[in-house]
Amino acid sequence: MVTTLADVAARAGVAKSTASRALGRPDLVAPETVERVRAAALELGFVPNRAASHLARGSSGIVALVVPTLDNAFFTPIVAGAQARARASDLQLTVAVHRLDDADELVELERLARQVDGCILVAPRGPDDIVRAAGAFGPTVLVDREIEGMTSIVADTASAFADLAGRFADSGHRSIAYLGGPEGSWQDAQRSAAIAAAVADRAELTALGPFPATFAAGVAATEAVIASGATAVVPYATSIGLGLVFALRARGVSSPGRIVVSAERLVAEAIGADEVPAIDVDGEELGREAMSALVRLRASRVDTGERRRLGVSVHWPEPTAV
Repeated sequence: MVTTLADVAARAGVAKSTASRALGRPDLVAPETVERVRAAALELGFVPNRAASHLARGSSGIVALVVPTLDNAFFTPIVAGAQARARASDLQLTVAVHRLDDADELVELERLARQVDGCILVAPRGPDDIVRAAGAFGPTVLVDREIEGMTSIVADTASAFADLAGRFADSGHRSIAYLGGPEGSWQDAQRSAAIAAAVADRAELTALGPFPATFAAGVAATEAVIASGATAVVPYATSIGLGLVFALRARGVSSPGRIVVSAERLVAEAIGADEVPAIDVDGEELGREAMSALVRLRASRVDTGERRRLGVSVHWPEPTAV
């Protein structure tokens, strides 16, 4: 015999509607009642139909995290953090790829938005009007992008990159290269400006790119980096830096040596480059905070345009000298 919600309610001694709220919206029911209903459900082996519960509340119980590409490993921990927070809120996370660089992308995104309860747009590359149009489809939180009037969570990597470049200049590096990110990247523009301001006239700054955030792009940039005469390099993404380090080492021009390439801390340690400065971005925190913001936005249905910037640390194991 199949156990029903009515059976659970009878066993717990409450109305069917109360049992439903206790299992689906426990925040609306007294804690002792929730405990009694859950105990009855466990005893009877009742498994609630969460999809039906969400539909009864006029929602799908699904939220989307949208990335511009799957090539950038930076997005992986963001997905993990968002998924953990979604699970804690009884939501299912789905991941989709949309660059959002032109109006044609909006057609597919609108189709997705009609099937979910909200979206997290991670590093969308399109112009502001395209991203705003995407946000109009439903509750939306931006990650690594800021637009007036839209809720956003950003890792303050621009400040960390400025710290890197400034410390390189302080340590005697007179030629610094920045390997820029994908065309249209908001974070790339922020990082490029921050580096230029930090270096000022203390060193020659060479901006190379744009590059996709891939290992192959770092390898392809090697000739230009060597030709620039740079003794320190700040890559837009870890994957670009890894490709460059690989190619430089293949040529015998590796760190420690003539060119120092910054990286993420765990990556630097993994490749035995403990001597280079490294950036520490907590991608999982970024994902968790973005999902928390989306949960609040779903509940309020009012986008206050809140902006949050999460701190990003720089690991300096040893003084970096030429």
